[in-house]
Amino acid sequence: MQQGNLTALLITAFIVLTVVLIGFIAGRNKTARSSVEEWSVGGRRFGGLLVWFLVGADLYTAYTFLGLTSTAYAGGSLAFFAIPYCIIAYFVSYFYLPKLWKVANKFKLTTLADYARERFDSKLLSSIIAITGVLMLIPYIDLQLAGIQDTLQVAGTGFINVKVVVITSFLLVALFTFFSGIKGPTYTAIIKDVLVWAIMLFLVVSLPIIHFGGWSPMIDTFVKESPQLLTIPTTGPKGIPWFMTASLVSALALFMWAHGATGVFTAKSADAVRKNAIFLPLYNIVLILVIFLGFVAFHVLPEGSNPRFAFLNLIQVSYGGIGQGLAYSTIALASLIPCSIMAIGASNLFANNIYRDLINPNVKGAKLTLVTRSMVFVVIGLALLFGLLFPTALVSLQLLGVSGMVQIFPAIVVSLFWKNQTKQATTIGLLVGLTTTFTVYATNSAHGIYEGFWGLSANLLTIILLNPFFAAKAKHQTNSVKEFLFNRSKYVQINQRKGA
Repeated sequence: MQQGNLTALLITAFIVLTVVLIGFIAGRNKTARSSVEEWSVGGRRFGGLLVWFLVGADLYTAYTFLGLTSTAYAGGSLAFFAIPYCIIAYFVSYFYLPKLWKVANKFKLTTLADYARERFDSKLLSSIIAITGVLMLIPYIDLQLAGIQDTLQVAGTGFINVKVVVITSFLLVALFTFFSGIKGPTYTAIIKDVLVWAIMLFLVVSLPIIHFGGWSPMIDTFVKESPQLLTIPTTGPKGIPWFMTASLVSALALFMWAHGATGVFTAKSADAVRKNAIFLPLYNIVLILVIFLGFVAFHVLPEGSNPRFAFLNLIQVSYGGIGQGLAYSTIALASLIPCSIMAIGASNLFANNIYRDLINPNVKGAKLTLVTRSMVFVVIGLALLFGLLFPTALVSLQLLGVSGMVQIFPAIVVSLFWKNQTKQATTIGLLVGLTTTFTVYATNSAHGIYEGFWGLSANLLTIILLNPFFAAKAKHQTNSVKEFLFNRSKYVQINQRKGA
């Protein structure tokens, strides 16, 4: 690793610390931490633009940019799977997220596991979803740690102890998250997203000019010297079948993540959620162009360079201290802010759906709020520990996490539209899907298909086959959420009689 740039390091530190300070200021009003609903979803008062910034900051992380350029550098056009997966995700979410938001808003639900508990009257199903969500999210938070660690390593080699600074940075994020709740990352997300658009567009315009004289000669160079980068392999473990199934599974899993649901539940209306599904694909403009920077790095960097640092090293050899500093600070913020939102999502799952539902059902609201907030330190602490001990396992575990998270899709999304879906079939299907996914992964028997696709197929097949055995009994069992979803007139009558 070559010597870092002190100017770049100072600019990065100044911007990051300023944004962290803004995160603290965002929570200066005590209402930000007055209840779990206020702390985790902002009292559901965020308008469409705020939700757009928040969900954008939430889903487009440092790993998005570093990981995609790394994949493009090493694997060529396979990196483009991120484009159709995002488009499919937003298209599908347009039809189910507004409905899910209405249920969550009506019944004051703050996690997907909350919804599963109320929809199926099942704490068992809820706890399985919560445990899956927390375990799958730890490697994802680790990747944010890896993003800022790599950034500081490139910027600060020779000037700082990178691990000490990374730990300090994440503890600061844990503190402002504990203090400010969702308001901290929401308002800092605006800064992060503006920087992402400004700096990433600057990079995709300037880097081809610096190294090739423009986009047109750059593409000509790719075609002549590295045509393999521009095609998807037709054979091997990652070919077109992998590309298609990875796109589909990742799309269905996107809003199953705890942090994705957290961003959605902050919205003040179902219409705000619906509009976000329409406008979030705008972020793909940046993604498409950033992937090409992985191809640029392939041509510019010395042969044998570490793909993990491809994007950062490309910035390092292309700009002076100021340009590097602005780019590095953008990537650092794209690590820290999503980490905060992820920590909120994981803490909420643990406190509400594991601690309250299974350990202390009679917990008071004030104590539950404190437990939820305090879990931020546990979640980020575990992520730090895991990331420092197993740094090489993070990417593979996060990809496995996608395959794991998609298994809750039938329990959440399908149940919004299927009245007689039973808790027994859904629970067994979820367990079968998770078992299938991890078995395929452990035995390396995916046969060129994304592991999560096998798990989801087994999951859905199990539900379809088993549901008739329990459906007769389920038809005579109802609750407020089912009535709200499938029999609105009866729900209104019941609540009128209750005086609600």
